[in-house]
Amino acid sequence: MNVQEQIKNYITSQPESKRSDMQQLHQLTLQVLPGCKLWFDNGKNSENKTVSNPTIGYGFYTIKYADGKTRDFFQIGLSANKTGISVYILGINDKTYLAQTYGKNIGKASVTGYCIRFKTLKDINIDILEAAIRYGGEITSEN
Repeated sequence: MNVQEQIKNYITSQPESKRSDMQQLHQLTLQVLPGCKLWFDNGKNSENKTVSNPTIGYGFYTIKYADGKTRDFFQIGLSANKTGISVYILGINDKTYLAQTYGKNIGKASVTGYCIRFKTLKDINIDILEAAIRYGGEITSEN
């Protein structure tokens, strides 16, 4: 099964209310990052144990660790969770930036150093979320 099929299956496996929000966010992210590399992480480790929620990934950047090792990863992640949806914006060095820049105007969402978590799309300002996703794509392209 290719990545597009995995993503489609993941989105369609969600309950209806979450499914439509996930589909809308998937399309939005593809518009913000046209032609980006797509990823799908099923949330399982090498022993097939669940270690995280499945995540759709968009874009590409290389994480550089202090010990000199590197790891290729996605720039933006989208994941359904028990209480709603998480949008991960990775590669931002300033862990206060997301909350300070987007937190006050995004609506009913929890904003941490790299994650924007909300129950449904109707609870948030989609334009602010789009700006955060766009920023995440730009900042990791520069790093």
